[in-house]
Amino acid sequence: MAIKNVMVIGAGQMGSGIAQVCAQSGYNVLLNDVSEDALEKGLSNIEKHLTRSVEKDRISEQNKSDTLSRLKTTTDMQEIAHCDMAIEAIVENMDVKSNVFRDLDANAPERAILATNTSSLPITEMAAETNRPDQVIGMHFMNPVPVMKLVEVIRGLQTSDETYQAVADMARNLSKTAVEVNDFPGFAANRILMPMINEAIYALYEGVASVEDIDTVMKLGMNHPMGPLTLADFIGLDTCLYIMEVLHNGFGDSKYRPCPLLRKYVNAGWLGKKSGRGFYQYN
Repeated sequence: MAIKNVMVIGAGQMGSGIAQVCAQSGYNVLLNDVSEDALEKGLSNIEKHLTRSVEKDRISEQNKSDTLSRLKTTTDMQEIAHCDMAIEAIVENMDVKSNVFRDLDANAPERAILATNTSSLPITEMAAETNRPDQVIGMHFMNPVPVMKLVEVIRGLQTSDETYQAVADMARNLSKTAVEVNDFPGFAANRILMPMINEAIYALYEGVASVEDIDTVMKLGMNHPMGPLTLADFIGLDTCLYIMEVLHNGFGDSKYRPCPLLRKYVNAGWLGKKSGRGFYQYN
């Protein structure tokens, strides 16, 4: 099916990034959130990113203007009735996402694809909340969305080949690389990344090496662009803990148990860069 009009649900960091890349690639985008303040902030962040790209000669002023002209905002979920596709990018909570998918299913055209940007929650379970499970799919963008090239396209149990192909083609239209992934806890990216971060935290917890030295080992020894503890701070330690819990509960395997130090930092409110302190301090 042809996808031209897209609703993005959630105007936070991920949602606004997804809305931006869709609009830059020629799609008409309706950015949805329950809060007008969140929509204003999301739109402001998109404008800032586009302005920075103009200043760095990555895009022209005309490209910026055209992109913004394709972006509209709404607090009314029923406007999905005018769209070919929805991409949900809200909080990582299955109950909240299930409610959104029920609303989308009730108001979206029969042809519309319903996608989720979840980083770890089961696509099949969200699809079961709808009357179109064959048209429900995962579309997991990496952060920051305008920069990172990967999109995990995740098949639920009933996702049709037609739905998969439409979303994979769309990802390529967004200048992203689409990888096909099946519906398992953490999918591919976080099933590999998060245990590595968790093990780095265990190394710190057990006194193997300091924060800085653990990061240096991975940067200089493994050629990673940033160390795992720095990366954890950027992702958010609460998010890292949540994904480790999804993996641990989903597989029932002790190798996915979250490090006690990670849990302690989250309980202390040390969530990483967004809170000003994690494994490093941010002023």
